Amino acid sequence: MGVSTGTITAYEEGRKPISLPELEVLAYTLDTPVAHFWEHEQKLAAEEKPLPLQEVLALRHRIVGALLRQARLEANISQKELAEILGCSVGRLSSYEYGKRPIPLAELELLAQHLGLPLKHFLDTQEGPVGEWHRQEDAWRYFCKLPQEAQEFVSKPINIKYLEVAMRLAEMPAGGLRDIAAGLLDITY
Repeated sequence: MGVSTGTITAYEEGRKPISLPELEVLAYTLDTPVAHFWEHEQKLAAEEKPLPLQEVLALRHRIVGALLRQARLEANISQKELAEILGCSVGRLSSYEYGKRPIPLAELELLAQHLGLPLKHFLDTQEGPVGEWHRQEDAWRYFCKLPQEAQEFVSKPINIKYLEVAMRLAEMPAGGLRDIAAGLLDITY
């Protein structure tokens, strides 16, 4: 922003007024909508309790291990054979498969390659906090790839009903869509 930390502190404490352009740059820097700073219902802290990250990590280690074990069994490969790929003991591979020991990423990549799986196979896609974050990131990336006009259309709350209709139409069988199209033609002629 080009201002000192003392100036930022003065802004935060209300000792120095901030201009709108400065607020915009601050919001941009913090990756926060500028409206956040003047909303009546500010959400400065998460309403939910902080995530128990150690529990999330332990669960994810068990899930990744189970996915590895499942892939190994489906490929009809023994623990001994897979351990040889890594140059480790069968006990260590077993501790990976049961989530007792985290699998280093480089080793997981090697195992995934040997099993013919993309590394993405092991990513969290479930309802957990990490999986939810992945889905939101994917959705955001997809949204950013949309043409500007489509982004603007989707971003307007007034267009929600159009989007809901489009979602219902997308779920309809082809015959139902043909009937609607025929009905529209009847109306216009």
